[in-house]
Amino acid sequence: MSLFAKGSRRRQGRRLDSVLLETVRESVLAGSGPVTPSTVAAAVQASGRLLGTAGALEAAESINAELNGLGPLQPLAQDPAVTDIFVNGPDSVWLDRGNGLERSSVHFDTEQQIRSLATRLVSAGGRRLDDGSPCVDVRLNGGYRVHAVLSPISTSGTLLSIRIRRDEVFTLAELKERGMFSDHVEAVLRAVMAHKLSFLISGATGSGKTTLLSTMLGLSHPAERLVLIEDAAELNPVHPHVVTLESRHGNLEGGGALDLGELVRQALRMRPDRLIVGECRGAEVRELLTALNTGHTGGGGTIHANTAEAVPARLVALGALAGLNAEAVRLQVSSAVDVVIHVARTQSGRKVASIGVVTDTKQGQKVVSALSWSPTGMTPGPAWSELSARLSLEPLEEMDGVLAHEEPPHHQSLMTGDPTSNGSPPRRLRRLGDSR
Repeated sequence: MSLFAKGSRRRQGRRLDSVLLETVRESVLAGSGPVTPSTVAAAVQASGRLLGTAGALEAAESINAELNGLGPLQPLAQDPAVTDIFVNGPDSVWLDRGNGLERSSVHFDTEQQIRSLATRLVSAGGRRLDDGSPCVDVRLNGGYRVHAVLSPISTSGTLLSIRIRRDEVFTLAELKERGMFSDHVEAVLRAVMAHKLSFLISGATGSGKTTLLSTMLGLSHPAERLVLIEDAAELNPVHPHVVTLESRHGNLEGGGALDLGELVRQALRMRPDRLIVGECRGAEVRELLTALNTGHTGGGGTIHANTAEAVPARLVALGALAGLNAEAVRLQVSSAVDVVIHVARTQSGRKVASIGVVTDTKQGQKVVSALSWSPTGMTPGPAWSELSARLSLEPLEEMDGVLAHEEPPHHQSLMTGDPTSNGSPPRRLRRLGDSR
């Protein structure tokens, strides 16, 4: 068969698929019930197309994705390793499986197909995407967070960015097995939670801040009440007592909005044992710092920063949005935040790059390194003695050589001062979906 004939057959297949899609769409939308996979399958069968069993199943899945799912992107979302999907144009679809961006073989027929998908997804999230509102962020059922931008704001056409929240929550042991940190860092993270130090997890977008925060929150004592405040609900710790508050955008008239700052104030009336702001990126830093200074120890959140050492300057910048001057922020932070945990994307995957202690110096407020990662292992820093003493871990001189060469003894020896360990290894947390 000639290349021309093959191309004609592909174009005919697309045209027939388009006709079938429209036929099924009209059929299911004419019914009074919801559009479900079973109603789509029934409509495909009723269309009279001779597709065979396998063909009918494939058509039903494809059309259901067009009507209810992510359209051509649905197969990518079904890969459990995919965390982000990006559409930059009909022939420019990218994904992230945790090892950096990869180009996908998925493509769209036209720019209009991308725009139609973006409009439908945003509409499913209760907002509108058009020339009057060309940049929209929504959260959808199924764990999708969708951000869409239309032209001419985007010079290359409709842009789609999809963040996928997975129901599976990793244990610290599983994150360690995946290479995110060593035994010693695991012991420090457990001790931070056991001693209820207030902490911030810093890093770039997609570096693993939310994943690590969810896992750490699962180490909280079962009797503690966790109140989570998020712009879009992404945290899902394995814990028996979790309450989540999600911000709300304003309606078409601009009314009804609830920002993170207001939610933090509301959360303080809910008697939280741990108050967590999923992503601290605006004026809500004032309420968070105030809360952490009023007896709500063990709380924290995530923050965008290039390094752990850049966090104080970042907090000052956010504080300015809330009307706080640099000195006011410094005074609040000095007693509100104990530890900064920085995560980064490296060539070998996501890593805990450093753990630092917030310290006031003559040169100003700094995050002084306690542990820092390099290809040769974790190296103790100037603040390790202070941090290890607070966490009842082994002193610096006993761990220096061990940490640097990554030849750790059993982590239980590091946890002798953990008030919840009782001399036994830390209990493995169950993941969602486990049988017991």
